[in-house]
Amino acid sequence: MKFDNLLSEINGFGKFQIKLVLIQMLSRITMPCHFLLNNFMAAVPSHHCNISALQDDGVFGNLTLQQKLAIAVPAEEDGTLSSCQMFSKPQYQYLSGSNSSEDSSTVQCQNGWVYDNSTFKTTLVTEWDLVCSRKGMNKATATIFFIGVMIGAPVFGFLSDRFGRRPLLLVSYLSSMTFAVLSAFSTSYIMFVIMRFFTGISLAGISIISIVLNVEWFSIERRTFAGVILSLDWTLGNWMLVGISYCVNEWRMLILTVTSPLILAIIAWRWLPESARWLVAKGRAEAAHYYIKKCAEMNNTTKCIASITPQTLLESAEATTEDKKYTVVDLFRTPSIRKLAICSGIVWYGVAFTYYGISLNITGFGLNPYLTQFIFAFIEMPMKVGVYFFLEKVGRRHGEMGTLLLTGLCLFINIFVSQDKWVIRTVVAVLGKSMSEASFTIMFLFTTELYPTVVRQNGLGYTSFVARLGVSISPLIMLLEDVWHLLPAATYCAVAVGAGLVASLLPETLNTQLPEYIEDLDKLRRPLTRTKEIH
Repeated sequence: MKFDNLLSEINGFGKFQIKLVLIQMLSRITMPCHFLLNNFMAAVPSHHCNISALQDDGVFGNLTLQQKLAIAVPAEEDGTLSSCQMFSKPQYQYLSGSNSSEDSSTVQCQNGWVYDNSTFKTTLVTEWDLVCSRKGMNKATATIFFIGVMIGAPVFGFLSDRFGRRPLLLVSYLSSMTFAVLSAFSTSYIMFVIMRFFTGISLAGISIISIVLNVEWFSIERRTFAGVILSLDWTLGNWMLVGISYCVNEWRMLILTVTSPLILAIIAWRWLPESARWLVAKGRAEAAHYYIKKCAEMNNTTKCIASITPQTLLESAEATTEDKKYTVVDLFRTPSIRKLAICSGIVWYGVAFTYYGISLNITGFGLNPYLTQFIFAFIEMPMKVGVYFFLEKVGRRHGEMGTLLLTGLCLFINIFVSQDKWVIRTVVAVLGKSMSEASFTIMFLFTTELYPTVVRQNGLGYTSFVARLGVSISPLIMLLEDVWHLLPAATYCAVAVGAGLVASLLPETLNTQLPEYIEDLDKLRRPLTRTKEIH
């Protein structure tokens, strides 16, 4: 009996699976909080040069603050104060309305900056003055974090395929909480980015292991539903981030608050099962039989497995491969899995690159950042419900192609919408964000179905590595606006369209059995045939 058939017999979506999803939710809701944390933790408040140290010549000290700013800080074309420049000498003639000046030369801010703390009390920017010539250091905080995620993905993928899903999840929980707390207490910029780097490595384990552990416990008929349900954890975490960041506007406390659910996840870890599918693939039939019995008992289907023994579980495998140690290299071993690895890697790069390009640019639409983030989070729920019904009818491949191409179309439209038309820009951006979120949801489920069980975690680790490579580059693309203000949007658009076209090369997995071994990829994927049997 195939493992998928066995799961169907013991109810592939019962109380056991619901408990599994709820336990995993405790850790998964922290991921969007950390992945999108820079929207608030690294927000750039309005700022101008600190002019308090200007020499008081008897006149300057008697002026109001507005008058001081008018004669000390030049104005931009839109009338706002310059963020990075100040006059070398006070321009008193401006007080009388005269535009003539003997010396109106400007210099970089000499004594730091004054920040508007009405929205954000403290951020990384105000902590270490990451503005003007140092603004690249602010963008780098997100990049360094995602480089950590990029490195952690294949590491945890390899280790969890070698030692199991369950123990590596505990390692991820403990290390994520430890490094997040250390980053909140950082005393320097260097210490902070190092701690965020290791936080990224640790969170990568939660990201890729949790979804595989869940999907491997669901039957074929429920895999689509499971994939969408799991993605709702991200939506809940996104909503949680908006509420927490609105109430906690100090960046150190914000990190500690969004990390706190991991305490509950560590406590609940003891009730997490190991993947019986992985145990069978590794030849550990006794352990697999133990968890299958637990699943059947909780789902009230013990009669269905009366004849199932550890020996029959071993016989269900076409080959016993407990001595085989799989690595990322095996993802390129045969032509079939090589094509799969290359195409899925390109698609994942495009999905992550465009998603975070939109998600980490919430200040570009003329709205309050909290409101923009709320709108982006709010649209995710109905989109994911729609994705479920779409995937059941159309399939994964066409769904992934369509959502990526529509994301590119929305980005393309916003290139030609001026900044002052913020309503149109926001509506189009929200549509693009929803399509991008849908592509992320589909691709996570798609990937778990594409890769064989023996290398599934390696496959998730590899694709997550490629995706985080795209994510780490994505924040830096915004620096290209200094070259041409439309270049970032054009870049995101091109990548989305390219990834959508590559998605057409992937095989369809709707209603097909999960491959167990690499050799299974060379066999024809047959859709599941629902037949009625008389017992």
